[in-house]
Amino acid sequence: MKKKKIAFEAEFWDSYRKHTCLSLIDAFFEMDYLSAVKGRLFEIINYSTKCEVLMKDDPSLIFHYYLCMRSFIRASYLLKFKAKKWKLNDPPEYTSRLLQGSLSNEEYDNPFLVFQNAFKEFTLQEFEYFNTQIVYFSLGAYSDEPEANIITLFIHLNKMLDAAQIIRERGIEKIKK
Repeated sequence: MKKKKIAFEAEFWDSYRKHTCLSLIDAFFEMDYLSAVKGRLFEIINYSTKCEVLMKDDPSLIFHYYLCMRSFIRASYLLKFKAKKWKLNDPPEYTSRLLQGSLSNEEYDNPFLVFQNAFKEFTLQEFEYFNTQIVYFSLGAYSDEPEANIITLFIHLNKMLDAAQIIRERGIEKIKK
């Protein structure tokens, strides 16, 4: 049976390089800091439920965010399959709660659990629809609100951002059979 490949579609925001899921996540966080991405996500969620338009002067930044986040979600989907093939380097001896972000102790020790739990509860298409929906509603002054359960999806996406940053910081190595 042939494996189905997922296109990250990162050409618009990160040239025409070919990416693996980890190289795409590196490119994603090289473009913006974790705090900036999470702040923009919060702004978009906030404005998607208001009758106001986010960034009237430059909505192209929101579209850029949408494209980057769509690629990140697709790369995150592939990370859920890598837990059996990759091993994370050990965490530092002293860990601050601030470094854990929104992750539990168990998720901090094994960040792949975040991706497995998120995509066990929601499909890739539901995350992409969520991303499209919040961007759509934040760019227009609509009286309607997003129809999906955006809070749960927001929490999962927030955790995936934290987990991806931890994977980047700690590094991984392939498990030898």
